[in-house]
Amino acid sequence: MKFFKSWRVRILFFLAALGPGFITANVDNDAGGIFTYSQAGAQFGYSLLWTMLPITLALIVVQEMCARMGAVTGKGLSDLIREEFGLRITVVCMVLLVVVNFLNVVTEFAGIAGSMQLFHVSKFISVPAGALLVWALVVKGDYKGVEKVFLFASVVYLAYIIAGVLGRPDWHAAMLETVKLPPRSAWSDHAYLYATIAVIGTTITPWMQFYLQSSVVEKGVTVRQYKATRLDVVIGSIFTDVVAWFIVVVCAATLFVHGVHNINVPADAAEAMRPIAGDYAFLLFAAGLFNASLFAASILPLTTAYTVCEGLGFESGLDRSWKQAPVFYWFYTLLIAFGAGVVLLPHFNIVSTAILSQVLNGLLLPVILYFMLRLINNKELMGEHTNSTWFNVVAWTTAGIVVALSCALVWNTIHPSA
Repeated sequence: MKFFKSWRVRILFFLAALGPGFITANVDNDAGGIFTYSQAGAQFGYSLLWTMLPITLALIVVQEMCARMGAVTGKGLSDLIREEFGLRITVVCMVLLVVVNFLNVVTEFAGIAGSMQLFHVSKFISVPAGALLVWALVVKGDYKGVEKVFLFASVVYLAYIIAGVLGRPDWHAAMLETVKLPPRSAWSDHAYLYATIAVIGTTITPWMQFYLQSSVVEKGVTVRQYKATRLDVVIGSIFTDVVAWFIVVVCAATLFVHGVHNINVPADAAEAMRPIAGDYAFLLFAAGLFNASLFAASILPLTTAYTVCEGLGFESGLDRSWKQAPVFYWFYTLLIAFGAGVVLLPHFNIVSTAILSQVLNGLLLPVILYFMLRLINNKELMGEHTNSTWFNVVAWTTAGIVVALSCALVWNTIHPSA
């Protein structure tokens, strides 16, 4: 009896811990992320699965620092940047983040359009309906209600795990490629190197750090409850990369094996999978893409509104009314309206938009990581909760690798034949 009570307590603790960390990590598997992982599996089979281990470590390290800063200071990341580095630098960061996030929002609505077109629903129906849905969810809800919806959307990513099983992969080969490095000859292959950079580089993006810290603050997490939030971050990072692993696996087992090595948009992967893996795998992959795009289309405008309002000193938060935080809600509304509107333009090009957003993400990320590491090691700000020596070694090394990969990704994107 005690055994079952002990496990019941552990399960309840596990469920109670889920929140900002789990949500933030899973939004990273958005339309752009799904495209990257799908292309990796279709083009190179299982041979890029080894990247999932360093991806998970990097995600845990960076997200843990943000969550800890939020719990200790009770302030969002843009708030701290303004206080510690000045308004001018904050404004520059905010402008860059708004541009980057807007392009990301456009990409998410393109993902909604593409996924629903697989079910023969016009983008002129799916995109406005999706925009109205995400707008109503945030504007009409409070933090606890919105968090529950986001947690449910995160769980829907299980569809990719099921799709991976239905793809009947070579489990032995997949597991082996996950734990071994590729041969030296692989590194002389420009396409392989580019794909490696893209898979690792797509994991950590600037907006994630702002959203996670703001969510931790709005949820009211303090140092006393931080152990649960740390568990939330670790669980979220592992779960989202397990999902990414299965996306690579299902595309390797279906598309790569049958000679389909190139996809242009995320929806192409689901469409190409249908005659190979069957209707169930197709439905799960397409439904997962729709969920991921809709989920991210909610979060990205929200984190942008949080960041700008915090950085410039305006009221923000889902528990505030429109009258209490008009700038927050108007900014959120405009981002959704314009983001959806761009996708409805007659000559909209999703590929060029996605590439541009990826380049800008890569350029902004090193700056944000620098600010984060300066802040987390500020004893006046963090007290006894600064990074330990060993955590600093891991954090700075992780940041250095992520920065190097981001720069390489930007270079390879601008000069693909170099």
